[in-house]
Amino acid sequence: MKIFISTGEVSGDLQGALLVAALKRHAVAAGLELEITGLGGPRMAEAGATILGDTAGIGSMGLIESVPYIWPTIKVQQKAKQYLKNFSPDAVVLIDYLTPNLGIGSYIRRCLPDLPVVWYIAPQEWVWSISPRNTDLIVNICDKLLAIFPEEACYYQKKGAEVSWVGHPLVDRMQSAPSREVARKTLGIEPEQVSIALIPASRHQELKYLMPVIFEAAQIIQAKLSEVHFWIPLANKAFRSKIEQAIENYGLRATLLENQTLEILAAADLAIAKSGTVNLELALLDVPQVVAYRVSPITAIIARHVLKFSIPFMSPPNLVQMKPIVPELLQDEATAENIVNHALELLQNADRRQQTLAGYREMRESLGDVGVCDRAAAEIMKNVKLNTAN
Repeated sequence: MKIFISTGEVSGDLQGALLVAALKRHAVAAGLELEITGLGGPRMAEAGATILGDTAGIGSMGLIESVPYIWPTIKVQQKAKQYLKNFSPDAVVLIDYLTPNLGIGSYIRRCLPDLPVVWYIAPQEWVWSISPRNTDLIVNICDKLLAIFPEEACYYQKKGAEVSWVGHPLVDRMQSAPSREVARKTLGIEPEQVSIALIPASRHQELKYLMPVIFEAAQIIQAKLSEVHFWIPLANKAFRSKIEQAIENYGLRATLLENQTLEILAAADLAIAKSGTVNLELALLDVPQVVAYRVSPITAIIARHVLKFSIPFMSPPNLVQMKPIVPELLQDEATAENIVNHALELLQNADRRQQTLAGYREMRESLGDVGVCDRAAAEIMKNVKLNTAN
């Protein structure tokens, strides 16, 4: 049995790896030999997939920001299309990654119409769709959509997709997370130390537009709290030198670590983070957080004044419940002063911390039970078997 998976960015590589592992478990249980090929990154490769093109570093948020990735995206799409044409897998799984996966999915529908397509973790058109065209394309491309949020499931079902809600895969990932006590012991954090996780970047653009304001806020907090130490998980090896240089420039008492993300998050008293998957990881670990995000000023102007772009929330914890569980500071509001004010309130105001933790508990109910990746794998295998039988 051959399955092709297409995803991109650091978070897609993580979700892809979790799915690859689950698919392999199901194949072993069924006595099947399974070959998984795809677009992804090092985590998927480690889980057992053959990677045609590394897309973990190909990703952006915004209009101007996407320009440098147009040609690399086209090249990996061409590789994917050539593979699909020559080797004809039994099924294709698309994970998030809107524009590239729309291109691959449209090619399949046009040239390989009998090839079953499952879209797992659909792009967040259900939150910020500018045009109904993308939603229509997603619905027409996939034979089955596996939703991770209840609202996502309802939205695509109303648009005509065949949908199953499987829950969010981070529920599974967090089962392997250490406790706060174990994490702090592993990292050598003393009881009196205030540990703040800084998550400034998983995309190149975030090093330019977001990291400086997060590090400036950290510098101010450090001047106010003598017992603070900052911990930074390295999302991309290519970012190491720039982050290390920034730590030195801002004079931060900070430790940058690779392959210890869960330990850093679990040990934290607070996190100052970019918007993304990490916000849910922090919520599932009961770590209060301040979320910040910035794109280029030109992108912000075009989005606001030309496209009339607006979203209710950006960070996943707030999107799940459609209410402000964690503070979000976007674009002009993402200043060092605002970050510091929210951070100190979450650190020093017990009532505010408890309010956040109560919001996290409510949010968890909408993420499903443990076994998400196995449920997703079972749905994918079922679609493969149905296609084979036909």
